[in-house]
Amino acid sequence: MRRRVLVAMSGGVDSSVAAALLKKAGDEVIGLTMCFNLPATTSKKPHCCGREAIEDARRVAEKLDIRHYVLNFSKVLEEKVIKNFCQEYLKGHTPNPCIRCNQYLKFGILLKRALALGCDYLATGHYARITRSGKKYFLKKAADKYKDQSYFLYRLSQKQLKHILFPLQELSKDKTRQLAKKFGLPVADKSASQEICFIPDDDYGAFLIKRLGNQIKPGDIVDKEGNVLGRHRGSCFYTIGQREGLGIARGYPLYVSAIDGKRNRLVVGEKKDVFKKEFIAKDVHFILGTINKKIELKAKIRYNHKEAVCVIQRLKRNRLKVKFKKPQAAITPGQSVVFYKGEVVVGGGIIEKVID
Repeated sequence: MRRRVLVAMSGGVDSSVAAALLKKAGDEVIGLTMCFNLPATTSKKPHCCGREAIEDARRVAEKLDIRHYVLNFSKVLEEKVIKNFCQEYLKGHTPNPCIRCNQYLKFGILLKRALALGCDYLATGHYARITRSGKKYFLKKAADKYKDQSYFLYRLSQKQLKHILFPLQELSKDKTRQLAKKFGLPVADKSASQEICFIPDDDYGAFLIKRLGNQIKPGDIVDKEGNVLGRHRGSCFYTIGQREGLGIARGYPLYVSAIDGKRNRLVVGEKKDVFKKEFIAKDVHFILGTINKKIELKAKIRYNHKEAVCVIQRLKRNRLKVKFKKPQAAITPGQSVVFYKGEVVVGGGIIEKVID
C-alpha cells in the first residue's frame, strides 16, 4: 500500500535526501518548510528556515516533482521556544532550544498538521532510528554514531513514534551526501547549518541584549565561601565551566562552577570544582513507560557529552535524582539529561539543580 508522507524540508542536504529516498521507494511525498520570518544574517554559513533555505527546499521539491508548501511558524516559535530561551538565561540557566523546537513544532504542531492532511507519516532528516517490537516503538541511536541525533528526540511518545519516519537512520553523513549527488539534488554540496536559527550571526550576547535589555544586570563574582572577587556584566553571558572573560587574576585558572540566578552572582573555583556527581532533573519524560524504582543507566548531560553510568531515583512532582558513579564536568541547569540503555533512548528531563 502506497504511503502518504509529509517531509519537513529545511533546505538542507539531510531532509532533501530523506524526501528523495521516500519518493524513490514509491511513497506519495509532500514537502513542507517551516517559515519563521527570521531577521537577515551576514553569516556565510547555511541558516535553516531562512529565505535562502526556503528557496533551496523549493528547488529540491521541483527536482523531485513533489508538492511543496511553506507555513508560517513564527508565532509558535516565539511562544514556545524563544521566550523560554530568554527566560532561562535570565535564571542563570543554559537552555537547549532545538529540543523544544522538536517537541512543540516539528513533532507537535507539524505532526498534527500532517495527520490532519491525511498523511500516514511525518519524515525528517534526523539521524536516529525507530524500531518496533510488538506494540512498542523504540527510539534508538543512529547507525552513524558521530552524527547521532537521538539526544534531541527524547521527548517523543509512543503515539508520535508510530507516525514518524527517519529515512537516514541507517546512513552515514558521507553516504547521505553521495546520495544527494546521485539524485542530482541542487543542495548536494551545501554545508550543514550549525547555528541556532533565530540568533542572527550566532551572536548570543547581542540577541539577549536586544530581547532582555535592562533586565540584564551586573552582579558579583564570588568564590565558594561567598567572598566577592569581582563583578560580572550579566549572568546570562556565562555558563558552567567557562574560564574566559571573568577578568579576575588569582595566579591560577578560575572557572564558573555555579550560577546563582536568584542572587545574580557567579560562583567560581578551580577546575576540580566544576566536577559534580548529583543533580535533580525536572519535566521528566520516559518513552517506554514510567520508571518508579532505582535503576542504573547511562546518561548524557549535553549533546556532545560522553555517556556516563548513573543511578536514577524517582522523586515527587515529575522529578528525578541522578547520581553519576564518577564526577562529570559542567553539569548545567537548563540543559537536558538523556538516558540510554544500550542503543535505546529511555527518556530524559531538564537539569534543574546541581547537588554539591
